[in-house]
Amino acid sequence: MPFSDELYESIAGAPDVPTGLPLVILLTGFTDAGNAVSGLIEHLHETTDPQPLIVFDNDVLLDYRARRPVIVFDQDHLTEFRPARLELALAHDALGQPFLLLSGYEPDFAWNAFTDAVVSFAEGFQVSAVTWVHSIAMPVPHTRPLGTTVSGNRRDLIAAHSVWRPRTQVPATAGHLLEYRLIQHDARVAGFVLLVPHYLADTEYPDTVVAAADKLMIATGLVLRMDEVQERREEYLTRVEEQVHGSEELMQMVHTLERRYDAYMAGRDDEGHEADESFDERDLPSADELAAELERYLANRRPGDDEKRG
Repeated sequence: MPFSDELYESIAGAPDVPTGLPLVILLTGFTDAGNAVSGLIEHLHETTDPQPLIVFDNDVLLDYRARRPVIVFDQDHLTEFRPARLELALAHDALGQPFLLLSGYEPDFAWNAFTDAVVSFAEGFQVSAVTWVHSIAMPVPHTRPLGTTVSGNRRDLIAAHSVWRPRTQVPATAGHLLEYRLIQHDARVAGFVLLVPHYLADTEYPDTVVAAADKLMIATGLVLRMDEVQERREEYLTRVEEQVHGSEELMQMVHTLERRYDAYMAGRDDEGHEADESFDERDLPSADELAAELERYLANRRPGDDEKRG
């Protein structure tokens, strides 16, 4: 495979990989609303026992000054250096089904070389399909199911799961380039974009991890353990509801989002396209307005409120 001397290292003693496995791609980078991708990477690393096959070279792909690695300072000395990691691994789902997992940071440099390498891996392993997920902030309420926009060439998934189908220009990610190149090489590809409530986009929102995992399972047939995330989800939503119901202004904002969301969904035709009356976002509160209201609510709470409720 090309570029191995400088772009990546093959792991000695790596397990044999059967052909025909699904490939899952999770890259953090330009946007990760609700920590969907980073949260799912962490969860899969804890639950699917990924065994590294290929590790990419940070010195070639990563801008250290833009995304600085972590170093641990213990009182008077440095104890640990934690560099970012981008790797291709062999993982197994809850039923023991194997799959390939490409996870880690989105490369800052050498996108063409990186994409060529991943396409080469996909062809060499004869992957059955490629599925990737990322997330963006949208003016939608947390009280409605997370929607998705689906891209790629799997028409069945697009028809069933794509609730928003814009024609627009967006800043590209390495994931977009991978999808574009893989389709050119006749791979079966589906890309899921989660539409995350914009006022929760900067939080660790468990719903995004659950939704991302759900889309991966639908596309691949894998079965992922999600019990721990579901428990965090219930606790998180309870806290959000407390904040919303503690502020009349915030409640009104969320109700406005709900009305707009429901009107948009009701106006879509049977094939999932927008009707003649398009979704108008001009009357929606901004993410800054909602975030500011949440902050005001938290600032006005008296110390010890949580303990009293418990």
